[in-house]
Amino acid sequence: MRTIILLFISNTFMTFAWYGHLKYENVPYWKVILASWGIAFFEYCFMVPANRLGAQEGFSGFQLKTIQEVITLTVFSLFAIFILKEPLRWNYLVSFLFILGAVYFMFKK
Repeated sequence: MRTIILLFISNTFMTFAWYGHLKYENVPYWKVILASWGIAFFEYCFMVPANRLGAQEGFSGFQLKTIQEVITLTVFSLFAIFILKEPLRWNYLVSFLFILGAVYFMFKK
């Protein structure tokens, strides 16, 4: 559970670092890049321990990456809807269901 919590925190920072600047179109690229790097530092402060703990808890690298991608899509979806004010379309939901299918097969013994 610690791994999942840390991955959620990490991905929240990552989402703001990668996409938060989209709301500020008039800010020069160099400022956006520096701000994104600053935010990404905190992403790594949570991502590295999350992956280390996950490996110690028995997750494989493939499983950790798959968990991280599902969390990324969850966090990004909320960010896109509430921060970027983008609609959630039906085809996005279908694509997420296919990704959840991939998760099922990733953890199937």
